[in-house]
Amino acid sequence: MREKMHWTSKGSALLLAGALLALPGPLTAPPATAAGTLGASRTAATAAGTLGASRPATTAAGTPGPARTAAEPAEGPDPLDFAVVVDQSASLAEKDLARETEAAALLSQGEISDRSRAAVIGFGSSEKPGQSPVNEVCPLTVADAAGRERLSACVQQLGRRDTARMGPGTDFPAAIRQAVTRLTEGRPATAKAPAVPKVVFLLTDGRLDVADSPEYGTDRDTRQSNGARRLTEELARARAAGIQIWPLGFGSEIDRSALTAMAEGGYRGACSDIPGSVPRMRVVGTSAEIDKALQETFAAARCARIAQGTVGKPPADLTVTIPPIATDGSLTVAKHDPKVRVTYYDPAGRKVPVRGEFDGSTFEVSGQDGPVEALRVKDPLPGRWRVHVEAPEGHRDREVAVRAIWQGRLRSDVTLDPASPRAGEKVTVQVRMQTRRGVVITDPRQLAGLTASAEVTGAGFAPFAFRLADDGRAPDAKAGDVRFTGTFTLPAGATGDLELVTRMAAPGITSDRRPVHAQRGPDVPVLTAGLVVDRVTVHPGGTVRGTLDVTNNDSAPRTLRLALQDQTPGAELTVAPTSVTATEGKSTRVPFTVTLAAGTALGELGGRIAVVDTGDGGTVLDTAFLDVLVVAPPTWWDRWWKAVTGGAVALLVLAVLAGIRIAAGRRRRDLTGTTLELRDDGRSLHSLTIRRGQSENGTFAFTVDEPYGEAPMLRGVHGTAASTAHVLRRTTSGELLLRPGGGGQVPVRVGEPVGLGAHELVVRGARTSSPRPPGLPWSRHPRVPRPTGSGTDTRLGTDTGFGTGTGAGAVPGTAPGTTGATDGSGTYDANF
Repeated sequence: MREKMHWTSKGSALLLAGALLALPGPLTAPPATAAGTLGASRTAATAAGTLGASRPATTAAGTPGPARTAAEPAEGPDPLDFAVVVDQSASLAEKDLARETEAAALLSQGEISDRSRAAVIGFGSSEKPGQSPVNEVCPLTVADAAGRERLSACVQQLGRRDTARMGPGTDFPAAIRQAVTRLTEGRPATAKAPAVPKVVFLLTDGRLDVADSPEYGTDRDTRQSNGARRLTEELARARAAGIQIWPLGFGSEIDRSALTAMAEGGYRGACSDIPGSVPRMRVVGTSAEIDKALQETFAAARCARIAQGTVGKPPADLTVTIPPIATDGSLTVAKHDPKVRVTYYDPAGRKVPVRGEFDGSTFEVSGQDGPVEALRVKDPLPGRWRVHVEAPEGHRDREVAVRAIWQGRLRSDVTLDPASPRAGEKVTVQVRMQTRRGVVITDPRQLAGLTASAEVTGAGFAPFAFRLADDGRAPDAKAGDVRFTGTFTLPAGATGDLELVTRMAAPGITSDRRPVHAQRGPDVPVLTAGLVVDRVTVHPGGTVRGTLDVTNNDSAPRTLRLALQDQTPGAELTVAPTSVTATEGKSTRVPFTVTLAAGTALGELGGRIAVVDTGDGGTVLDTAFLDVLVVAPPTWWDRWWKAVTGGAVALLVLAVLAGIRIAAGRRRRDLTGTTLELRDDGRSLHSLTIRRGQSENGTFAFTVDEPYGEAPMLRGVHGTAASTAHVLRRTTSGELLLRPGGGGQVPVRVGEPVGLGAHELVVRGARTSSPRPPGLPWSRHPRVPRPTGSGTDTRLGTDTGFGTGTGAGAVPGTAPGTTGATDGSGTYDANF
């Protein structure tokens, strides 16, 4: 295909392709046999009732062969050998070649495993002497820190197309042959170093074009026919070597049938049982479609995830989000211009180093002097990361894009019940997942789309696999509790040690495939034991209770040991008692406790407790999870806030009630408005109305003044004078009592006269009021002319608090305490 294509977004498509191809992930290890092995393996697996997981090679006796992956798995992400094969035919414009260069750089810089190997190969055709159909710009290179820098430099050669060295055609067979040859170099599959998955990602905008390549024949038609036949042969070779091929086509000149044949002709293994993870071709026609399509293609091939971030021209702050379940990741920054400088900030807003460790994470940057830069992070802090980009004047015209490429590498925590099964016995397997830091995964949304299975191998029987589920169906106890459960029956031919390996996979998530070892139990159990641990919420320093039930069918006592296993890192737990004696011929119940250290971290407590038979080589009889949630201890306020609040409310209610009662009593006893009338033989001599504030505590003291030559008058008194005065008092029940002149109290009825010395007193309940002249005290009596002159009444020695009777203008003979205020008219008010 020679025509120049006018689709200007092709370069952008290739740039995104490189980013999508950058993330490694665990893929099913390819077989070391000839083509067709995969189909046989899947057929056998189906017959055995498996989930389609591939099996290790076995010997004739049924024991695991040398390809067994029983070694302790590596902590980091699984390595991957991959090659990006890029179309450099004449149909691509110079701008497209530049985009391809950046895409390949994204691939090499975004790799998250430092054990992976990567190669970058350009291809066209060979049509005359001196030309080659392939241009291996980057040989297979380990993607560690130094290797990524080498890949960043060598990939730049893709942008320089040498027409003297490479023809303008599209030689797919030569490109695939070169990639397969490089990917099969080194890395022998052994028990300690299992086979590393191998993948070819082929980017093309056209179809097979070898019509002008002499090596394929003497004429154009023959060459095209021979090219198609040779492509089939190269695909068979890739399939036999266990190499997947994922063709990614774009544009309108794509040969869909050829791309489909390439996807189906290579190795058909998959990274998991997730639908769509088997190699397939993808084609898109516009730039609006290619981003999403390429992301889906890469995610399907890698069982991985890519978080798309924001874009912007320098200077700018770009963001991208890393989820909580991610354990390894890489932030790739498509700068386009090496002059762009990048600074990285974690979700807490802290600037992170470009190399070294910081707050539990490990960082390593690469490609700072190239068009693509990446920050590889181990155990990243989850959340929104900020990437700040700066550039000098003249280098700010292109948009910078950031992406997060991540993988969740989880540890499996497995229990078997019974821990040592007998031949023919049904075994329940339960698995839960933890991060490398020991954090138990409890949110089922973080494991969405996950498939789980387990494989059992051992002496005397052929390996088999079975399903694990978290669906609430027996044997699973509860759906969505992130405890995957399954059962199997140990074959009758089992004769010794057993090994169980769990496999969990979801987009972006893999398990460590750590083996669990057990022993076949005796046909007649000598010891049976059952552990039960309380599911509780405790505080640091608290205690968890449990019970061990053990039956000893032996003729001698047996000593058992309680042990803690797979504890959360940093958790200090102690179990008591640690040793238990099982009496012969009896069943024994032993309570035990697990005590947490005072500094135990808050959250779900990982680990389990096991009961071990010390007399039988340390055989594990039973295990149980520590299903414990550690929370912060309550504060003083947490303990007593209800009592304090209740007491305060009760006191407030009592105070309010008491206040109401006191106020009501005061209102009932108040004499305000009560009128006292002094009478003599039925004739009214004087009256006095009690005003507000004069009847404190319901009492009013008064006296009868008899001025010389004047009519008797009533006058209120207080202070020391009240002790000998007459007192009218109203009780809380409303009863009126009169104590005449300090004598005994007598009841008073409203409106009825009662004796008061030589006079009578009538108490009236209604209070009357009448207008008074402005500026003068209230009085019910007419004003009396004040005599002129001055004088002193010797009876005014008592301080009544209501006035004084001494001084100029005082009325001769006035009673003590009468008001002597003058109003300028020569009169005074005899009332108060």
